[in-house]
Amino acid sequence: MGFEILAAVDLLGGRVVRLRRGAFEKATVYGDDPVATAVELVAAGTRWLHVVDLDGARAGHPVHQAAIAAILQAIGGRASVEVGGGIRDEAAAALLLGDGVSRVVLGTAALGEPELLGRLVARHGPDRVAAAIDVRSGNAVGEAWRSGAPGRDPAAVIHRLAEAGVGVFEVTSIDRDGTLDGPDLDLLRALADLDAGAIVAGGGIRSAADVKAIRDAECAGAIVGRALYERRLDVRSLILEV
Repeated sequence: MGFEILAAVDLLGGRVVRLRRGAFEKATVYGDDPVATAVELVAAGTRWLHVVDLDGARAGHPVHQAAIAAILQAIGGRASVEVGGGIRDEAAAALLLGDGVSRVVLGTAALGEPELLGRLVARHGPDRVAAAIDVRSGNAVGEAWRSGAPGRDPAAVIHRLAEAGVGVFEVTSIDRDGTLDGPDLDLLRALADLDAGAIVAGGGIRSAADVKAIRDAECAGAIVGRALYERRLDVRSLILEV
């Protein structure tokens, strides 16, 4: 895959939010209409929307299917949409992909059941399934909003998922997510150097320089959220620069 900029649309209680370091109690609301937000981002030049069903992640099953369907209809194929949050079985993934989602992203399930992602890749293809590698204090964790969630070595997790057939890994530094403190480049370089698949980076991105540094770390993409909503970055200019 070529280097892509993905605009984050995180859904909580029907609104567009950004969490700080994965904490639900530290959510900042950036919009009451997810569809309008998605349309605005696509009109600004976004080619990928990274939609996260935060309520679904906490519930263990998708919650915002209606909002996701409305987003897909409103943007009319003008951008690709990937969805994560609460996807824990083949049926949930297949339903989203059948509805027109370009790629599903599994995190907690990826750590606990890598074979599930392997089956999804075999059924739907490697471009339509990604593993979310949420890293807190150096460990890959499931249920990343829980500070006490047990962790594993990210490199080992990626190697195991790559063996199962996964080729896209979306790596988020939870310690930096929503902080605008800059990406964890050491982590990203180390995981990209594994050469086990495409690394898409998230967490802390605040500037075009950060995105260029992520690209230079041999990553395949960057997920940008708060910096877009606070007008620190412009998607169209960013795409042209990077």
